[in-house]
Amino acid sequence: MDVFGNALQDQFTNGTAATLLLHNSYDEPEEMPVDIFFRTEEEMPDIELEAMDLCEGRVLDVGGGAGSHALILQARGFDVIALDISPIAVEIMKTRGVKNAVEGDIFSYQGEKFDTLLFLMNGIGLTGTIDGFKTFLKHAKSLLNEDGQLLFDTSDISYLYEDMEKPAGKYHGEIAYQYEYKDQKGEWFNWLYLDPQLLKQIAKECGWECHLLFDDGQDQYLAEMRVTQ
Repeated sequence: MDVFGNALQDQFTNGTAATLLLHNSYDEPEEMPVDIFFRTEEEMPDIELEAMDLCEGRVLDVGGGAGSHALILQARGFDVIALDISPIAVEIMKTRGVKNAVEGDIFSYQGEKFDTLLFLMNGIGLTGTIDGFKTFLKHAKSLLNEDGQLLFDTSDISYLYEDMEKPAGKYHGEIAYQYEYKDQKGEWFNWLYLDPQLLKQIAKECGWECHLLFDDGQDQYLAEMRVTQ
């Protein structure tokens, strides 16, 4: 059941969507505005604009959503493929003019190489867990050309636990989410947020060089990683 895709479809078709709820494993559900997936370049935050300015060569936009970032990069002359697991999102991207929109899972995607792997809007979170992130880093090496880069924004969510205890037995940035739209609920899925210290530690362990390039002052930051071994 493509609950998220259904919300995107309503927004795309009607210019508005019903309430998209995001249930989580730490607090009350939150309402997610669907129109943010259709933002223009002028409406995007600095951290996303900075990331797109840093793109190089051939780009794989992972978690392409409604295609807003891919369309901007395409207009700038980049050869970009937008990848998403939502079949509805992929069709929306194609309709909006994304030349290469592909349905697929980054963990099994293979056969082509890129100069930039791009994950925006906390997209690296789809790796789910610390172990999932490490598994992804191994796979990502097979997707990058020599001296290619991994670009993503993520957040240090320690602030969520200022008034409550961090979960026992696992990293506090490992969260579970579930979409709900028009009384339909999707499957629960894992999402990962990384604090800068842990990110650098994992990068070193897995044979990557990591640089923190931009901090928005609200616990969100942009990271660039390149393979060292």
